[in-house]
Amino acid sequence: MTLDGTKVLVLAADLFEDSELLYPVLRLTEEGAEVTTVSVDGSAVHGKKGHGPFPVDAAIDEVAEADFAGLVIPGGFAPDALRRSEAVLDLVRAFDTADKPIAFICHAGWVPISAGIIRGRTATSFTAIKDDMVNAGCEWVDEPVVIDGNLISSRHPGDLGPWMRALIPALGGSVS
Repeated sequence: MTLDGTKVLVLAADLFEDSELLYPVLRLTEEGAEVTTVSVDGSAVHGKKGHGPFPVDAAIDEVAEADFAGLVIPGGFAPDALRRSEAVLDLVRAFDTADKPIAFICHAGWVPISAGIIRGRTATSFTAIKDDMVNAGCEWVDEPVVIDGNLISSRHPGDLGPWMRALIPALGGSVS
């Protein structure tokens, strides 16, 4: 089973970790998903390693949780900018309330922290934000992928394969 017709939302901002945005977008598209990438203001974004400008499809206030099956939050330093937007945090909370998959990797744990959805959950992240995760009430573990309900977390670019192999079935697809 592929993800034909499944709509997935990807959050983006400047200084995203290049592979953590590009790989999920390409991998989900390869599976047939309709991927929509948004930034806070609808402007193209640039990766911290120089990729870009990466075009986005819309601004955050032009999308709604009801239109998507899942949410992907790439890491890098972009999550620090994303979590400063109340519209982003409201959207993340809406995905969580709807029990839809929220996949985040590396520093992207900052967004669920700021959205207030990590307390009492188990997740992983890049070790640099381990204390942030723990202080937000998360049980942090050092594993390639952690699934806690609708949250799918991963540590770093080296875990992209296992992270996508966890997300695709959560969206209704299958992994060969």
